[in-house]
Amino acid sequence: MRAYNGAIAQGADGFECDVRLSKDNVALLWHDADLKRCAGVSGRIAEMKYAQIRREYPELLTLEELLLLAKENKKELAIETKHPVPTGNKIEKIVLDLLSQEKNLPKTSIMSFSWLAIEQIKKIAPEQNTVALLHPSHSRLMRRFSSAKNLGPSIQLLKDDLTFLSESRDLFVWTVDKDDDMQFCERNKVNVLITNTPSRARDVLGYH
Repeated sequence: MRAYNGAIAQGADGFECDVRLSKDNVALLWHDADLKRCAGVSGRIAEMKYAQIRREYPELLTLEELLLLAKENKKELAIETKHPVPTGNKIEKIVLDLLSQEKNLPKTSIMSFSWLAIEQIKKIAPEQNTVALLHPSHSRLMRRFSSAKNLGPSIQLLKDDLTFLSESRDLFVWTVDKDDDMQFCERNKVNVLITNTPSRARDVLGYH
């Protein structure tokens, strides 16, 4: 919560998050498959209940809590569902269910490196905005065959392959923290710039 409140204070237009399911199907904001790096303990997110994880990491945030914060502060959302996971595409179903329960949410996009995840979303909620995240090893296939409404290359992948700039789909570019990369994105009319330093991005791009 401190990080998202910091984003609000720095003037970010929206929030990005990574989502995984606990053993009892709570959608949690968590990047890694386990607790080792962030909490210093063993245990995999998919194998632990929400209350157990919360005991090990009291600052744990649920997606439901973030949706309320985004709505209260009128912040757009970019939600990445993590894969591979033992529950398959259950995470997409739960995320979509949570989104459907919240009225008057700002624009929300669901992102994934998983082709199957994007297609599952299209099947359940065809109008949902989606972003196909691209890894260099499969970017060509994902770009060609994904039904995603938008593409999500890294800043390095974008600079290595300028054909992205002629794409009809919007680009969500990550993680753009260097000044010259921010200016590169602005010059090339990148639609969404994902950064760890929103206040710096606002200064560099002249958003006051």
